[in-house]
Amino acid sequence: MSDLRKINIDGTEIEVDGAMTLIQACEVAGVEIPRFCYHERLSIAGNCRMCLVEVVGGPPKPAASCAMQVRDLRPGPEGQAPQVKTNSPMVKKAREGVMEFLLINHPLDCPICDQGGECDLQDQAMAYGVDFSRYREAKRASDDLDLGPLVETHMTRCISCTRCVRFTTEVAGITQMGQTGRGEDAEITSYLGETLDSNLQGNIIDLCPVGALVSKPYAFTARPWELTKTESIDVMDALGSNIRIDTKGREVMRFLPRNHDGVNEEWISDKTRFVWDGLRRQRLDQPYVRENGKLRPASWSEALAAASAALGSAKTPAGVVGDLAPVEAAFALRQLIEGRGGVVECRTDRAKLPAGNRGAYVGTARIQDIDTAERILLIGTNPRVEAPVLNSRIRRAWARGSDIALVGQAADLTYEYAHVGTDRAALQQVVDMGGDDEIRNRASLVIVGQGALQEADGAAVLAAAQQVAEATASGLLILHTAAGRVGAMDVGCTNDRGMDAIDDADVIYNLGADEIEIAEGAFVIYQGSHGDRGAHRADVILPGAAYTEEAGLFVNTEGRPQLALRSGFPPGQAKENWAILRALSAELGEALPYDSLAQLRRALVAEVPHLAKVDDVPENEVQPLPEGSLGSASFRCAISDFYLTNPIARASTLMAELSAASRARGQEQVAAE
Repeated sequence: MSDLRKINIDGTEIEVDGAMTLIQACEVAGVEIPRFCYHERLSIAGNCRMCLVEVVGGPPKPAASCAMQVRDLRPGPEGQAPQVKTNSPMVKKAREGVMEFLLINHPLDCPICDQGGECDLQDQAMAYGVDFSRYREAKRASDDLDLGPLVETHMTRCISCTRCVRFTTEVAGITQMGQTGRGEDAEITSYLGETLDSNLQGNIIDLCPVGALVSKPYAFTARPWELTKTESIDVMDALGSNIRIDTKGREVMRFLPRNHDGVNEEWISDKTRFVWDGLRRQRLDQPYVRENGKLRPASWSEALAAASAALGSAKTPAGVVGDLAPVEAAFALRQLIEGRGGVVECRTDRAKLPAGNRGAYVGTARIQDIDTAERILLIGTNPRVEAPVLNSRIRRAWARGSDIALVGQAADLTYEYAHVGTDRAALQQVVDMGGDDEIRNRASLVIVGQGALQEADGAAVLAAAQQVAEATASGLLILHTAAGRVGAMDVGCTNDRGMDAIDDADVIYNLGADEIEIAEGAFVIYQGSHGDRGAHRADVILPGAAYTEEAGLFVNTEGRPQLALRSGFPPGQAKENWAILRALSAELGEALPYDSLAQLRRALVAEVPHLAKVDDVPENEVQPLPEGSLGSASFRCAISDFYLTNPIARASTLMAELSAASRARGQEQVAAE
């Protein structure tokens, strides 16, 4: 039950929850309070003192608004609402004093600091500081830390706000960072000089309010005011994290997170943040045709003619939709191939996801349901690897008291859980337990990973998960690993035989599927952005756009359609993916019925109406799957190497370095004899 209290802020009386802190109440009132250490998603530290305000009738000194609750204020002598002033002479003097102290030891690095132009310390020194300092002594210096290849440190700039320490401990779930010493000797350091072992460590770059922690790969490459900023969607996993793409000219310089409370909050994984160098390397920038066993550069007309001739004479054509394909391209490929009497498939990992049953291949829960869940059952998944940002939500639920159980391979998930077992027998044990009223009355969630569905009995595993969800009145969430999978299934890119039908095809149109092996014999047309495994096997290569180079719809793991926008243009002669398919259909003499992306989307929405509701999660009705026989296999993780899951990541030198470091860290250490 809410405890509403009235409070007077700068003469304006508002009513807020008594549990709110003064800094939150001021935000409700539309009053800006400067801060360095306070962050709404981290615990309160109260150590920078920049957020000082005056409490009328309180102690004769300013109060830290981040650490005082509204309910702690006393009413006036006649019962008036407690009064808070945020711009009085006392507050102004206090803020100027705090800023002067902060700048005593801060170096004048602004001309060479990567944070310049988007630095909280710069902005607040301008707004709340003074233009002089009474300090004439030599400045203190600190040794820089080695946190690994992602985060570059300049610890002399550190103002000890401890945001990085609180994030790594509370959100990322690692304990390598902390603060030691007192007074002038206080410093942020890492335990025994360790580097950070987390897939979320890059977020401390955004959190740092000064230039103490900056991006090592991005260092000294661009200034914020030189960059063009585009709001888009990430495709490195199926979470659909909201990102901002910063480009300089035609090159992507960095990825930053955008806030979306329903999806990624304001965090992104390290792969999402640092994969941009893979967009520059091993790119396909012109068509190729294979002659005498070797690929040679060709013109678009030659390549389209070769592809058209192959499809025109095909007896059993087939299309494969890759993991990074936008919905529009998958829809166009399905229309093209099915128009030739062929079949299309998007479940390239052979996961037993039931076509047409959205409540089973997406589930019935939202990502946000993790926040309120009191019980969470994980089946055949390692969310720390498959979706690190989603894993941080599960960790927060655990920290608030949720019970977590895992059926599958044991791993360090950054939180404690009850390990039921690793094989199908453990899942059957959970099914047999059923659910009593006590369990049904608690908010609960079942999360199923792709590793659980890739074996021969995947359909039976999914049916068992549905049974558990029904018995315990839980929400069901299918955790996908491929960004384009749900959207492709929504537009019908499936067939009754799955990938077996692709194996029997004589001409295969491969739309960016680089994680599959295609046997010899079939004629392969590959359309994609990178010269990866699919291109090596191809007879015709049609260069397409990467996810930053075309506008496209992506449907995330909870079934939420989101729009990725174009931040630049494809290199060389590469084209947008839907446009290539439209051009090929015209070459075949059966032109697809749209000439623009807008027309394609109208056709798409006419067939699949929920895709028009961007950023809305449709309700999925439960269609129970028939019970099957569970095998005896052990559950395994769907991802073997977090850093090398797709062609863009495999083209990145930084991802290769991180992958090698991760493998080395995982090897057992042998003591010297």
